[in-house]
Amino acid sequence: MRLDQATQEQLREWESSLSEQYANFQAAGLNLDLTRGKPSADQLSLSNALDGILGGEYTDSNGTDLRNYGGLNGIPEAKQLFADMIDVQPEDILIGGNGSLTLMYFSVQTALLHGLNGPESAWNKEQGNIKFLAPVPGYDRHFTVCEHQGIELIPVAMNDDGPDMDEVERLVKADPLIKGIWCVPRFSNPTGAVYSDEVVARMAKLGNIAGKNFRIFWDNAYAVHIIEQESETVADILSACRAEGTEDSVLVFGSTSKITFAGAGVAFLAASANNRAAIEKSLSFTTIGPDKVNQMRHVRFLKDKATLAAHMDKHAELLKPRFDAVLTQLRAELADTGMATWTEPKGGYFISLDTLPGLAKE
Repeated sequence: MRLDQATQEQLREWESSLSEQYANFQAAGLNLDLTRGKPSADQLSLSNALDGILGGEYTDSNGTDLRNYGGLNGIPEAKQLFADMIDVQPEDILIGGNGSLTLMYFSVQTALLHGLNGPESAWNKEQGNIKFLAPVPGYDRHFTVCEHQGIELIPVAMNDDGPDMDEVERLVKADPLIKGIWCVPRFSNPTGAVYSDEVVARMAKLGNIAGKNFRIFWDNAYAVHIIEQESETVADILSACRAEGTEDSVLVFGSTSKITFAGAGVAFLAASANNRAAIEKSLSFTTIGPDKVNQMRHVRFLKDKATLAAHMDKHAELLKPRFDAVLTQLRAELADTGMATWTEPKGGYFISLDTLPGLAKE
């Protein structure tokens, strides 16, 4: 029965029953880690073979000693592995440390202070406050990257197939101080939305609408994180931008953080030569080289696209029962009540629940 069709007596009965259930949960003394997007110990254990996998061999295909300094943009084998993972070319790849969020923060900072098209393109040379478009609901850490660096966030609506592109195009046309947009194109955090081909095609045109200093921060965090084999794929944004002559307008990010070890993975960036050169130059002032040993560990462990897919199938075996359990309870308890709606994604890490207005303080 729908909540708005119940009598006062029925509502009181439900309140009493649910309060009793809630009290029982409290009395059980459960200690559950409900951190969003955090892999379980069982998932992390799938990659325990990383430990010791190099067997004392510390050179790459170029004969580089991986234990030493250098190799700022990554080893060739890792570039090939991650290029295959997100369907770009190895020469498009720059490899960073263990987390893509660090690369994203650093890229925003470089664009803001030093420019991605030379010093005069630095966003802080603009007369006025720099702004970013933020599809909502979205990833909170994307938003805090901007907030920490004094960039204003402008919310735009998220649809089932990605951001409302009519709204996005209208906003960037109207305001030259909008310099970027955050995107999670596959199994978006937190709705699980997958960007349609039309959305990707329109995204690729934004560089022509917004100007050469506009950047799409394309966080492809869940590129291979499928739960159902028939999951939707996402078009290659870098190729789409090249076709439009806007290849400088996009920065594609990815990592192995929810593939191998969350705290000891490898992050990477795919971008145009101009963007990579600017970011690599800034990186050169912060490090003499990334962890090349960890890059090679991942190459030896994940090997190629087929091995990676098989590894992700093991993750899916652990994750699918958890998704199913949540969805089963939502359907059993809330279906046809009018109290809430929710998403049922085929991959990623999140199910998004929307309740009736007024049921939460924030």
